[in-house]
Amino acid sequence: MMGVLLMAALTGAPVATAGPAETVCRIEDDRLVEISGLVSDGSGYVVINDSSDDDDRRRIFFLDEDCAVTRTVKYPSDPQDTEDLTRAADGTLWVGDTGDNDKKRESIALWRLDPGSKKPELFRLSYPDGPHDAEALLVGADGVPVIVTKDPLTAGVYVPDGELRADGTTTLRRAGGWGIPIGTGTSNPYGIRGRAVVTGGAVSPDGRRVALRTYADAFEFDVPDGDVVRAITEGTATPVALPDEPQGESIAYSTDGTALLTVSEGKGGVPLTRYPSGLPVPPSPSPSPSPVVDATSPLDRPFPVGAMIAGIAFAGAAVTLFAMRRRHH
Repeated sequence: MMGVLLMAALTGAPVATAGPAETVCRIEDDRLVEISGLVSDGSGYVVINDSSDDDDRRRIFFLDEDCAVTRTVKYPSDPQDTEDLTRAADGTLWVGDTGDNDKKRESIALWRLDPGSKKPELFRLSYPDGPHDAEALLVGADGVPVIVTKDPLTAGVYVPDGELRADGTTTLRRAGGWGIPIGTGTSNPYGIRGRAVVTGGAVSPDGRRVALRTYADAFEFDVPDGDVVRAITEGTATPVALPDEPQGESIAYSTDGTALLTVSEGKGGVPLTRYPSGLPVPPSPSPSPSPVVDATSPLDRPFPVGAMIAGIAFAGAAVTLFAMRRRHH
């Protein structure tokens, strides 16, 4: 029966292809050995570690264009399990303290660092349907955080059900799900299991595309109206292979939005790697109306991932097969 379910999940999955990967720089700082979140901020990069018992590693790290640490920002209290980092259009940084391998947390947390601030602000949230492990955090055009869970095969997409509160816990609302294409064939340390869970997410600086990644691949979506949730749950995805990253959890867009950036966990000069985006480069907006209107061809649509996993009753068997525990926990 399990073989039938896997064949159904694999049928129709897109095959990811890898573009020419380029090492941008190497992160040599010995405090950055468990990087799980990454963004590009124009003048360099911002990264966070996965959960750590070392106070020197529980910080938000700002890097220059050569991957050297220029400054850090401490949390006012200890985060529990930081997993992803995203940047809103106004420059606000959001840290997703959402990891829960054992699914025991009564609440998760988001940390917000406003531009120019030296102290992140904490917001607590809770799921409406019990604990989830989550490693992907996104922010759409409306500035509302979006959490994508690490549930095998079908990732849950959650948003706050109301305004975030610094003095209480905000309930999350399930806004939909995304069936993960596990049949891409991309090599990774965990085999098919590494293609079955979401480990990070990113939104392009112009907000016009979004990416979710697994341990093996990235999947990009067009976001024509700024609605990240709708793009993921109703849109089509273009795969980009990220082969053989040792512990691929972080992903970001380059400042110009034409490339994907990744960095794995590890020691001793971990490379920050650049991959070409799988989507066509969006046209730059015209600075002023032109008296001559040139017809432009619409962008080729990426092929649909489809609802290839819809209807698969995965239940307890899937949890046993696909439940993943990282080597750090």
